[in-house]
Amino acid sequence: MSVPLLQLIETRLADHKPRRKWLRRYTKRSAVALILQIREGELNVLMIKRAERKGDPWSGHMAFPGGRMDPGDDHGYAVAVRETEEEVGLTLGDDDPCIGRLSDIRAAPRRLPFGMTVSVFVFRLDREFVFTPNYEVAETVWVPLEFLLDTDNRETMVWERGNIKIPMPCYWYEGRRIWGLSLMMLDELMDLVEGTNPARKIWRR
Repeated sequence: MSVPLLQLIETRLADHKPRRKWLRRYTKRSAVALILQIREGELNVLMIKRAERKGDPWSGHMAFPGGRMDPGDDHGYAVAVRETEEEVGLTLGDDDPCIGRLSDIRAAPRRLPFGMTVSVFVFRLDREFVFTPNYEVAETVWVPLEFLLDTDNRETMVWERGNIKIPMPCYWYEGRRIWGLSLMMLDELMDLVEGTNPARKIWRR
């Protein structure tokens, strides 16, 4: 099913009109690369586990390669490509096509009062590659998309900030928790695959 699934995603992304935050020009900008690859007959998405680092609001989280826009970056796509090379050693070139993009997401790290706009670019990787993570990345993990599409694998966690407790969806994959901004991105991708699923509650910002 993986080849038809990948083809379906490419077709849906070609017609997709991602939402773009109109305030993004006034906020800090960042971008990520959501990389898809067929591995051993299954379509997988590349995720990283961020290293435990003081001052990083996403320290230890499961995420996608990416980071903040630098003054020398012309656009979000350039950020996603540059950060992927810096974080995992993968240079995304002409043979690794960007097959579309997902909606912008507003992140709200505490030290940025106006928040941050995250742009999501989807790539297809057809070649084998040995990743070389830098100090920001603890490990790289391929996660089967079929695992995420199976809503029986979806769980509920409680996110706490101060006295506030909010139930939020998550997945546990081989001992790693996938939630938050990364899951927002994956949910949009999965909605493109099979439409809105009642088991995936609408919770995006």
